[in-house]
Amino acid sequence: MNIALILSGGTGKRMGLDLPKQYVTVNGRPILLYSLETIASDGKIDGIQIVSEISWQGRIEEWMDGMDRLLADQGRSIRKKFRGFSMPGENRQLSILNGLRDICGYASKEAFVFIHDAARPLLSHEQIRDCFAAAEGHDGVLPVLPMKDTVYYSGDGREVSLLEREKIFAGQAPEVFRLGPYLDASERLLPEKILQVNGSTEPAVLAGLDVVMIPGDERNFKITTKEDLERFRQITTEGRSLKEGVSD
Repeated sequence: MNIALILSGGTGKRMGLDLPKQYVTVNGRPILLYSLETIASDGKIDGIQIVSEISWQGRIEEWMDGMDRLLADQGRSIRKKFRGFSMPGENRQLSILNGLRDICGYASKEAFVFIHDAARPLLSHEQIRDCFAAAEGHDGVLPVLPMKDTVYYSGDGREVSLLEREKIFAGQAPEVFRLGPYLDASERLLPEKILQVNGSTEPAVLAGLDVVMIPGDERNFKITTKEDLERFRQITTEGRSLKEGVSD
């Protein structure tokens, strides 16, 4: 069984908006729904768990029902795969841990968990397939992007030393992990160390799990700044214009 855990509990404070960025409407739909529709329509995904604040859960359900009405003639449904909501934690990894514990209520510990950010709306079916294909025989999968710029290290903020760019990578979501080992790895970091975790793969690496890297997707960027939001708005607007042009 493959379960998608969508992280949609962020507050979006860094962008200075009056609502979390994943709920901003772009070309007629909230950002969350872009990746949610892709995940729900992919044959590799058997179930969906969403991390979200209680105040947004009713709205998300309304959006899912609205999307299902639009997708009905295609025989697709988000609701059929939706398993439930999980509560956000104090940081990203605690949110993930809450989701993992809830998933254990209906999935085997041999299941794979596909962790994705709601603020990464341009997830592709190809990336989903690549993640699950690479996961076979391993504990986890991490998509990465190569560093394009020269990278430096400084311990004191003044003197610098060179790093080998070819050995430095930027991690991306989605990440895939086998549920049981990854849950154990995360719980070992409680109560304090888990608060220092910045990336989803860190608990797996610290626990010595077998995690493999695969190529990431530069198009699957995370909306973090207002510039990112505008970039996504332009991409979706151009894509819609092209579709309308073809249909004409």
